[in-house]
Amino acid sequence: MNPDDLIAEIEAGPRGSHIAAFFDLDGTIVSGFTATHILRDQLRKGQVGAGDLAKLVLTAVDGNLGGDPTRAGDLGLASLRGHLVDSMEEMGDRLFVQKIAGTIRPQARAIIKAHQRMGHVVVLASAATRFQTGPVARELGINDILCTELEVEDGVLTGRVVGKFLWGEPKAQAVRRYAREHDVDLSQSYGYANGDEDVAFLASTAHPHPIAPGRALRETANLQGWPILDMSEPLRTGVRAVLGTAAAAGGLNAGLIAGAVLGAVRRDKRAGTNVGIPLACDSALALAGVKLNVVGEENVWKARPAIFIGNHQSSLDPVIMGSLLRRDFTGISKAEARFDPRMLAASLFLDPVFIDRSNSGQSREALDKLTERIRSGTSIMIFPEGTRMPTPEPGPFKKGAFHMAMQAGVPIVPVVFRNAGQLLAPHATVVRPGTVDVCVLEPIDTSDWTPEDLNTIVPGVRQLFVDTLEKWPS
Repeated sequence: MNPDDLIAEIEAGPRGSHIAAFFDLDGTIVSGFTATHILRDQLRKGQVGAGDLAKLVLTAVDGNLGGDPTRAGDLGLASLRGHLVDSMEEMGDRLFVQKIAGTIRPQARAIIKAHQRMGHVVVLASAATRFQTGPVARELGINDILCTELEVEDGVLTGRVVGKFLWGEPKAQAVRRYAREHDVDLSQSYGYANGDEDVAFLASTAHPHPIAPGRALRETANLQGWPILDMSEPLRTGVRAVLGTAAAAGGLNAGLIAGAVLGAVRRDKRAGTNVGIPLACDSALALAGVKLNVVGEENVWKARPAIFIGNHQSSLDPVIMGSLLRRDFTGISKAEARFDPRMLAASLFLDPVFIDRSNSGQSREALDKLTERIRSGTSIMIFPEGTRMPTPEPGPFKKGAFHMAMQAGVPIVPVVFRNAGQLLAPHATVVRPGTVDVCVLEPIDTSDWTPEDLNTIVPGVRQLFVDTLEKWPS
């Protein structure tokens, strides 16, 4: 079954909180296993010895060959004995940002949002611990979690489980118990999972949906007529991507150099920049195999100069923005980026403004100079989150761009990037070929804004990004 068809089916069905959607975590919402990241982190810190690791691996293999599959989980949880709860929570949040956020399946995110729009209760049901499930649930707006709970004494983990390890039938029991306690009608509810152990869990719901199922679950699904959801894995890097990334870097620099040479010959730096920037950005995207699918491109030209703001998912974002804006613009970046080798060529020709956020005096002076450039006809691109976000959900917007727009008397133009992070994740170095969806919204008039209004205006503009990402315009 195609996820888009499922979403249409959900939205055509009944509304209300008496219907629930139960989602497994590992292999369902996320690709792979969150516990792997915890184990690697412990190994790196020397918190798991070679003997313990060997025992864990052998136990896991035995479980796959017909032994008790929960023994590996018990061993893993026992290894957490003596850890502070606060430290584990910090680790869970850190690993989510560094490793797990990028593995959330976009289709799973879309299906969860569809259920939430219908007023359904979304529940994360997993054998994983709260340290793994909590950050993912917060990111996806899921309030209810059924997971393996760990015993705590005086803020320290004992290595024992409270209740049952939610694997197999105990997870199904937890779902049925939740339904009784929250007046959920399982005869109208949905289940999503991938593991062979999740047959009982899925069978507890009226609308079971296996996702990339194991062999036993696939056989059960075929016998029972359960629709199997087709979810593509996150894009993978390969030789094409590596070579394309190298070529894109060369194309970017070649375009900038060509613009600089033209500007020197004509003794007009701005003219050279206006040729070099689009040439550099277009070449880089083409050589990397990145195409743009732009909605609302006419809004780029409706009001110039303007402040163009974008949600920041990837290092691709400035290149995409440059390809869209094309001429008569510059950018703003944090002061540390001045020393980034990747920024060197662009800094020479684009002449961006670097803001030292630790120095309020320098920041105000830089913004005042930038305001004068805007009034002289230069547009500004800026990412108001201040840093790349690890997930598609926009972070809080800072007010600097909005103050600037008011002072210069120019509109703000929101530019929404939907999936740039899938092609180049925040910590990745290789660009994956693909298509980035971009939506340029209508310019926002700032002429009647006051500084006092920004506390409501800024969240309102951010909400435009959230709404556009949730319901992408055709």
